[in-house]
Amino acid sequence: MTESAVTTIEHDLPYWIAFSRVPSVGRVRIGLLEERFGSLKAAWEASTSELGASGLTSAVVSAIEQVRRVVEPERELEQVCNANVRVLTWHDSNYPRAFRTIDDPPPILYVKGTLEPDDEVRATIVGTRSPTPYGKEVTRQLASGLAESGVAVVSGLARGIDGVAHDAALKAGGRTVAIIGSGLDIVYPPEHRSLFERILGNGAVLSEYPLGSKPDAQHFPRRNRLLSGLSAATVVIEAGLKSGARLTVRSALEQNREVLCVPGSIYSPESELTNALIQEGAKLVMGVEDVLEELHVSGAPRQEPLPDIAADTEEEARLLDVLTQEPQHIDELSRSADMSITQASGTLAVMEIKGSVLQVGRMNYIRARTASVR
Repeated sequence: MTESAVTTIEHDLPYWIAFSRVPSVGRVRIGLLEERFGSLKAAWEASTSELGASGLTSAVVSAIEQVRRVVEPERELEQVCNANVRVLTWHDSNYPRAFRTIDDPPPILYVKGTLEPDDEVRATIVGTRSPTPYGKEVTRQLASGLAESGVAVVSGLARGIDGVAHDAALKAGGRTVAIIGSGLDIVYPPEHRSLFERILGNGAVLSEYPLGSKPDAQHFPRRNRLLSGLSAATVVIEAGLKSGARLTVRSALEQNREVLCVPGSIYSPESELTNALIQEGAKLVMGVEDVLEELHVSGAPRQEPLPDIAADTEEEARLLDVLTQEPQHIDELSRSADMSITQASGTLAVMEIKGSVLQVGRMNYIRARTASVR
């Protein structure tokens, strides 16, 4: 790119931001405007008739007119700078390469935090907003294992699986990227404000929506194409048949990305989508090594031994001796621990409250990696 072209793009930045407020102007139409007018500044200042003659439909021209009445490009740039937000246009050398390979890539990205070259190896984790204890535990193990292997974990900052994935990656010392469906000055859900700030310390938060954009329902299906598009593989952990994860999976397949699924109980509504996708040919995930294999990343992290968890009673000690990370039914546990079903049931209920065991559905239990309360 010539020096004059770079200068033009820099001067055009306020107009890139301004045009991002026109919902019907995406990458293709931005390219059309640049080609027709030479710069987005010239396109912004063009008359209605000139815009119409450029090949835009009357509906798009009308949308541009409406935005031009209320938006001041230089003021838009000032607000972005004041919010400590970085803007990456399609022409920026730091614009994620992965997005250049998808249909309908965002012409402009708003970024807080840092995108690094190492982030090129990424895996997206998505799933239900109402995970079971099993889903949370699997998410923690996969996200932390990926992070320990140098893979950046991508998710959507939503409640449930998304939040657990971001948190686990950060706690493992890894990097994580959140892609949200609002402007970067609006954290949604509000309770993830602290998580949002932590991500900025070792990762990035991205959005294609300008500042002030609310988390409207129609934003999230479009956001999902970016969740799948940024990574080589998308991992689905617990999702019902009507889950938004279904749209992310569809986008991943259209983008020729890998789709991997964690199996769940056949009785759990939160595993209906993942189990169905596995039936249809999605790769089944039994551990982080399966994801790393798809990413062609070697050096899977060593599985740390289960930590010692103090037992307060003899019954707890006997159950801890036989509990593992593999789900076991209460009947099997009671036999292995030489206890009655009644004894095992009462003891497991207490241990579940302490956080030393997790019930993963239909009276199947696994040993937790940490005990949350004592």
